[in-house]
Amino acid sequence: MSNLPSPNNNNNNNNNNSLTSPTSSRSVTETVNGSHKFVIQGYSLAKGMGVGKHIASENFTVGGYQWAIYFYPDGKNPEDNSTYVSVFIALASEGTDVRALFELTLVDQSGKGKHKVHSHFDRSLESGPYTLKYRGSMWGYKRFFRRAMLETSDFLKDDCLKINCTVGVVVSAIDCSRLHSIQVPESDIGAHFGMLFENEEGSDVIFDVSGEKFHAHKLVLAARSSIFEAELFDGIENDNHEIVVKDMEPKVFKALLHFIYRDTLIEEELFASSSSCMPSVFDTLAAKLLAAADKYELARLRLMCESLLCKDISVNSVAKILALAERYHAMDLKAVCLKFAAENLVAVMRSDGFEYLKENCPLLQSELLKTVAGCEEEFSGEGKSRSVWAQFSDGDDTNGRSVRQQTWECSNGGERSRSLWVQLSDGGDGSGRSARQHP
Repeated sequence: MSNLPSPNNNNNNNNNNSLTSPTSSRSVTETVNGSHKFVIQGYSLAKGMGVGKHIASENFTVGGYQWAIYFYPDGKNPEDNSTYVSVFIALASEGTDVRALFELTLVDQSGKGKHKVHSHFDRSLESGPYTLKYRGSMWGYKRFFRRAMLETSDFLKDDCLKINCTVGVVVSAIDCSRLHSIQVPESDIGAHFGMLFENEEGSDVIFDVSGEKFHAHKLVLAARSSIFEAELFDGIENDNHEIVVKDMEPKVFKALLHFIYRDTLIEEELFASSSSCMPSVFDTLAAKLLAAADKYELARLRLMCESLLCKDISVNSVAKILALAERYHAMDLKAVCLKFAAENLVAVMRSDGFEYLKENCPLLQSELLKTVAGCEEEFSGEGKSRSVWAQFSDGDDTNGRSVRQQTWECSNGGERSRSLWVQLSDGGDGSGRSARQHP
């Protein structure tokens, strides 16, 4: 008989060959959390703006979506007759069926810690997280706090309210990470180059800044800045071992070298102290370092300084910061200043900083006017109820007088609402009197 394999043996072999290692996966549903602090200064002035009208915080991003806090001084519900203030969290970007948890905290400013907290996070939800269907959907409370009680409580201090908000966006993902991993530490090349600068080992050039000497390395400076490269290797300073710097303070030059070697800023405390003690934004370390970054074409340092100066933008400072941004080619900072100034036009034009802008940077006024027109288009395009023009109290100026709208001709032939701009930019308030505030 022939020794042929039996059919049963073939099946057994096939079964053995088809066996593979089992696979696994895990679905993880969790929240991506983020918080925002909203300060409402001038609460008493916001009262009376009307039921259903709100003050909005700056948009903030959590879980890939933008959010905003809406505060209604006269309440959101007409039936309550302004008995309550209302607070809501709104989805401010495009989104469909965004699921999230929320927490609103009215801060007790007495220091007792008796905050008023409405939270989804610390209690089980019978129906799960709240679902926002589309952009503009909101979660919050029409009767957040009785207004008469609020105005005599510790939540209101110096005519100021503080509202903290936490949003937890629900996300689901398949966790396919490996069981074992090797952590790679952050780069420490900046620390090594920083030690090279501090120890002065191998230095081949000395900078004299107002009598203070700084030892450095030509190759490091040239690698970081094309301006230093041209000065140290191609220019008249090629053979010089000591270079006098005449247009910079020692602390600014030290901060410049710190960045060149370490790729970081010096301690933020130095920036904070300089901005709090100096009378003008031009005298802050951030502003002077921005000038140095522009001089030596250090784009990353310029952006770092722009970020610091951006945090100090206010009605009183924005005009001078805008002038700085224009002078030192800080385009991102300039764009933020223009937008902020356009959105707070009346108050900015009455500031001392705007007088400086008029006298020293007249071309920036026309750019600000174009930004105002752009904001008007943005508001009308998004269907918002209030725009830049609404700063003039829906047809009245800030002193209650009627304002007659005018128009101006754009370069493209279109018309934009100009209203009170020309009168205020010339120093008037719409009735022939000075628009600047006096103590």
